[in-house]
Amino acid sequence: MKKDNQMLVGIISSVISIAVGLIFGFILLLILNPAKAGLGMSTMLSTAFSNMDQFGKMLYQAAPLMMCGLSVGFAFKTGLFNIGASGQYTIGAFFALVGAIGLKLPWWACLILSCVGGAIWGIFPGLFKALFNVNEVITSIMFNWIGMFLVNLLLANMPFMLSAYYGVGTTDRTAALSDANPSAIIPRGGLDRIFGNSSWINISIFIAVAVAIIMWFVLFKTIFGYELMACGFNKEASRYAGINANRNIVLSMIIAGALSGLGGGIYYLAGTIQYVLEKSILGMGFDGIPVALLANSHPVGTIFSALFISYIKVGGSAMQPNFSSETINIIISVIIYLAAFALLTKLIIAKFLQSAGAKNEKKEVKA
Repeated sequence: MKKDNQMLVGIISSVISIAVGLIFGFILLLILNPAKAGLGMSTMLSTAFSNMDQFGKMLYQAAPLMMCGLSVGFAFKTGLFNIGASGQYTIGAFFALVGAIGLKLPWWACLILSCVGGAIWGIFPGLFKALFNVNEVITSIMFNWIGMFLVNLLLANMPFMLSAYYGVGTTDRTAALSDANPSAIIPRGGLDRIFGNSSWINISIFIAVAVAIIMWFVLFKTIFGYELMACGFNKEASRYAGINANRNIVLSMIIAGALSGLGGGIYYLAGTIQYVLEKSILGMGFDGIPVALLANSHPVGTIFSALFISYIKVGGSAMQPNFSSETINIIISVIIYLAAFALLTKLIIAKFLQSAGAKNEKKEVKA
């Protein structure tokens, strides 16, 4: 199949998956609350554009989603399934907050630290895969839990990191950056005035888009990216061609981890959210999986799929009190994870087009 046709098939499959997901969500609303199903769906689809503050919130949430989607998609392109994005995201957030609250560093330095933290957490699944051929899914899942509990343990024993230390909160969450270190808050760049003094918006969306474009360039325009994808297509053939497959596996997971870690830094350095000692794995990394699948693991496509996922999340949160938070989470999950079937839809469409093309060729030969 030609490259242009592949891109078209990818777009069509994503649109079909989104449409099916939305229809499924509406049916679920009808089952749960028939009288308000229409209102609920219209709220979900219109809230993000109802005012500039909500639009700013959508962009704010899209930035870390984009980074986690890039993380998962980058690993997919190199033949790896990075299901450990949540752990890398958590460790990246921890490194960023230590830099911000503990070391009093500026925001850009804290973002670099978040990349370092995520990269460190990505090394382990990569090493186990390269050296011992341990499936990266198993190790990355384990490191999600290890990362969460490790961060909880460290924060519980670092009182200067907690809001109670500043006398304006409790011991179950990190200090507000506005109290601890305002210079660590990602600048708004005047966007808050454009977005009606929105407390959500900052330049992180531009950072995320820039990183996505850089990842596209690395994968498709450099020898290094070609080698990484060659290992993903056929590890043994790439070794025969002289490519160091083990090194590329480790490097791929390091880069994927750094991307997830940057997502954690972007989310918590906005100055609107404090890290709370968690009892379950943060969902942002898992949301990166459908973002990557919806974009067919293409870095540029990830920009748009992350915006869509963020769009329905913002709309879903506005559906209360007509629908409970549990109902909203179910609906959003249905839409998100049906959207994740974009890859399967792509394969079906591609197979249909190939069979149609083969039939046309036979007709031309007979003629």
